[in-house]
Amino acid sequence: MEPNAPRHLSQDGKGPGRRTVLLAAVLTLSAAVPDLQPHSKHVPEAQETAPESGGDPGDDASAVISVGSHDASTPPVPPRTQIVDTFGKRQARYWGVEAPGVLTRLPPGSPGIALTFDFCGGPGGSGYDQALLDALRQRHVPATLFLNSRWITANPTTARQLAADPLFELANHGTSHKPLSTTGSTAYGIPGTRNAGEVYDEIMPNDGDMAGISGKRPRYFRPGTAYMDDVAADILSALGVRPAGFSINGDGGATYPTAVVAKEVGKARPGDVVICHGNHPGGGTAEGVRQAVDKLLAAGISFSHLP
Repeated sequence: MEPNAPRHLSQDGKGPGRRTVLLAAVLTLSAAVPDLQPHSKHVPEAQETAPESGGDPGDDASAVISVGSHDASTPPVPPRTQIVDTFGKRQARYWGVEAPGVLTRLPPGSPGIALTFDFCGGPGGSGYDQALLDALRQRHVPATLFLNSRWITANPTTARQLAADPLFELANHGTSHKPLSTTGSTAYGIPGTRNAGEVYDEIMPNDGDMAGISGKRPRYFRPGTAYMDDVAADILSALGVRPAGFSINGDGGATYPTAVVAKEVGKARPGDVVICHGNHPGGGTAEGVRQAVDKLLAAGISFSHLP
């Protein structure tokens, strides 16, 4: 869970200095990633102030990440104009963190727990919680990592390393880290996207960034604040991506101390989807998750990626 204060993209799908992502009948992804911007999620994080330390040593926030092409087996992705034509006049009926079609729990009978971590980037935190990822690796615990475009720009080397680690699956946490709305609805004081075109603009540029570092499109999307309306959820489905939520808020937008993180994550049972954050190395998330994971493993509970 995490909040932030993003800026909206222009109607043509380009942000100042941002790479242009061209999609036709079949998605063609360019190369070159310029500057990306602000972020957020469910329980508010610390206010957007100065960037948090703990990012990739030697990583330059202005570094360029080349964008690769999508999997040959991936079906064509509708272009922006088609999304606007199809969804532009639909009226949203739901606003929250559990829109229809959003994955909040694993399928019935799933034997494990899904740990998910948001890497939001921007002034509210572009750090990298090395202790958290080390704890998961040492215990061979898989996790799904939701990367925001701003975090990737600040940590390009680490992003590639995470993409190469089979223990982790990478997922899309948005381009500017906005709530995903078709009416400009706000979550935690953060204005959401305002229409179907801006929903597309929040999803697809970072989709291209992530295809560039992993060689394939991400399967899941979680917006900043995790809030979305039902029309935005349908747009994600049309773009071939599953909206992801959670059933347990493990670190309260990276605001909980260690003892509370350990208690909340420790409540998880098979089928739960836990949300925490990986961009606040100075917080209580790493140690709290470590304590909870040790307790759950001792109880014979396993972990898995999102299905």
